[in-house]
Amino acid sequence: MISAAFFLLIAAASEAPAKCSHDFQAMLRLDRNAFDQDMIGGWRSLAASGCELEAAELIRKWREAHLAEDPTLHWHEGQMRANVGQYEEAIVLFEASLDPASRQRWGWNLYVDGSIAFLKGDLEALRLARERLAVLPAPPELKKLKDVHGNPATVRWPMNLHILDAFIRCWGQSYKAAYGCPK
Repeated sequence: MISAAFFLLIAAASEAPAKCSHDFQAMLRLDRNAFDQDMIGGWRSLAASGCELEAAELIRKWREAHLAEDPTLHWHEGQMRANVGQYEEAIVLFEASLDPASRQRWGWNLYVDGSIAFLKGDLEALRLARERLAVLPAPPELKKLKDVHGNPATVRWPMNLHILDAFIRCWGQSYKAAYGCPK
């Protein structure tokens, strides 16, 4: 006798490809900004549909097709992989997103270090990265930032500190859950 749960499993499996389908060739034709920075388009449209693994694969394939070594694309692919529990792959991608030390005034590497520490289950290293980020002085050019309309942009400083705080608050949870951990 076939159970109702079996039929639900079959139905869910047949819906997943439709929900995660996309025009792969059209995605590959997008320029970097349209692919990565459009908050409702590009790979983000897949991620917003709950298709994070498919989004990670799409980012990887776009990077390969465009021979792109953009640290931001490594980071975003890593985030999608971390969201689905592929922590080892995410760590490698996060490491590839590190900036040279000479450009470290914005605290990016400290944020990356803290994120990697979270994925590795190293609370002490996460706290250290968080403390180092918390005392980082704001770069002078922060006051000169403009939004897309040319208006002064407001940026929370230190950037990404709230995410490292969320990782600490929700220690022991998945990356995806801890990333959005409420105060």
